[in-house]
Amino acid sequence: MLLSFAVFLLLLLLGMPVVFAIGIGGLVFFLTQPGLQLTMPVQLALAETQNFSLLAIPTFILASNLMNELGVTRRLLRFAHVATGFMRGGLAQVSVLLGFLMGGVSGSAIADATMQARLLGPEMVRRGYSRGFIAALQGFSGLLAVAIPPSIGLILYGSIGQVSIGQLFAGGIGVGVLLAAVYMLTVALLARSRGYLPETAPPTAKEVGAALREGFFAVLFPFLLLAALRFGVFVPSEVGAAAVVYALLVGLIYRELSLERVNRALAHSVRDVGMVALLIAMAAVLGYGMKWEMFPQQVSAFLLEAVQNPQVALLLILLALLVLGTVLDSTVMIILLTPILVPAAKALGIDLVYFGVLMVMTCAVGLLTPPVGLSMYSVCSVMGCSIGEYVREGWPLLVATLLVLLLVYLFPGVVLFLPRLLFGGGV
Repeated sequence: MLLSFAVFLLLLLLGMPVVFAIGIGGLVFFLTQPGLQLTMPVQLALAETQNFSLLAIPTFILASNLMNELGVTRRLLRFAHVATGFMRGGLAQVSVLLGFLMGGVSGSAIADATMQARLLGPEMVRRGYSRGFIAALQGFSGLLAVAIPPSIGLILYGSIGQVSIGQLFAGGIGVGVLLAAVYMLTVALLARSRGYLPETAPPTAKEVGAALREGFFAVLFPFLLLAALRFGVFVPSEVGAAAVVYALLVGLIYRELSLERVNRALAHSVRDVGMVALLIAMAAVLGYGMKWEMFPQQVSAFLLEAVQNPQVALLLILLALLVLGTVLDSTVMIILLTPILVPAAKALGIDLVYFGVLMVMTCAVGLLTPPVGLSMYSVCSVMGCSIGEYVREGWPLLVATLLVLLLVYLFPGVVLFLPRLLFGGGV
């Protein structure tokens, strides 16, 4: 197994796409292990992608792309502008609130960050905001999509780890609200020191009501998902399909539904689903080697013997995830590490909903940090700024993110309050 990991890491260093590095690393295990047939990797890859519990992923991705194509983003931007444009650093505050609201539509941090940079970036440049600050702000605002339902990361963790997706969604909301509040406070402090001014006068009740009516169906989306799961109307795979129907109905209500837009949403969804499915298939090959060598059990035994305090063990896991996140994509980490870390967390007596939300959020921080942060490169490309500018302007937001993760680590109730209220407890 060590040889497989060595090949995987070597191929990554040589610049090979991570999905192929994972697959070749897994194949090396089968080539070096006596008694294993070489047809098994193909069988494992196909079997894993046909896992019924993963059916929620393509349907939620399609629903998210439909919502983006059918006028939802524009209406949410209008609502965010009315709700926060009057605050100091108006457009920066709008960015944070839009990231929070869009998290309930797209479920993808990279997609949200890129969309917001394109949507708000040019106007923010005209208003005197630096390109590095805009890129960092849009990148970190996109991180809110990792916590807010329908988060693709939480769906992956729940599907692979056999943890309630409904409870994970509920737990993510608490973290998302806290993270958005801390980002808005950080932006307010930066705006005060840099002289960023409000965009608008405080809105009237009539203006707020009009903006809320326009964005009502989009804002309602994540709450409807939770309600459907809480009351057993749908299982997770079914609620994704229901979300697609809801997105089409929203398009009809807004009079934005057209065959061209549906085709664009389908094309984006095929690309996104193909990427995730290929990662899952290749990870199944490498994951079989881990199970064969009883790697999850070895990790659990090590943590139980070496670190008997569950909170200390959890802290070590989170620190390791932060380091790994600088060199591995968050989706890859979730797919590869969930089968290893869920048994370890269970053996340590850590609530799996609390652990899952913390794990997914911690993995996602790597999207925004050098050297392989995909969101970072995406927003820097859109804004035309260097990585150095991004890092200089983004460190206060990184500190704010790590502070929130520390608070969630110290106070599990931030995650578990809503799951216990709605579902009667964690897993």
